Amino acid sequence: MAPEEQRTSDFAMRMAFALEKDPTEGPRRTHVTLKIVLVTLAWLVVVPLMVVYGMTGKHRGDEVFTLAALANLVLPFSAAVIATRHKRSGIAGLYIVLTLLMILPSLAIGHAG
Repeated sequence: MAPEEQRTSDFAMRMAFALEKDPTEGPRRTHVTLKIVLVTLAWLVVVPLMVVYGMTGKHRGDEVFTLAALANLVLPFSAAVIATRHKRSGIAGLYIVLTLLMILPSLAIGHAG
């Protein structure tokens, strides 16, 4: 086989491999989506519970509000990190924007104490 034919053959094999779907892609995407949903649900439940507890609990204080403000920033950011590590850039961008939008509410929660 001539070198030119060998290069053409190698290119055709690489293209065929690139066009082939990865059988593990579906379960991997599902696993990543479940992780992100878990972090989002934790964020949606934990932060309001901490704020309500800080306002009505026995131990009212700045520590609970500071922790709630921190969780309000860290949980969406951790979802963005999970999405970025697993090459889900669209979802990662969405959670980065959400993290940036949570700065003002976190400041308000932090000053509530």
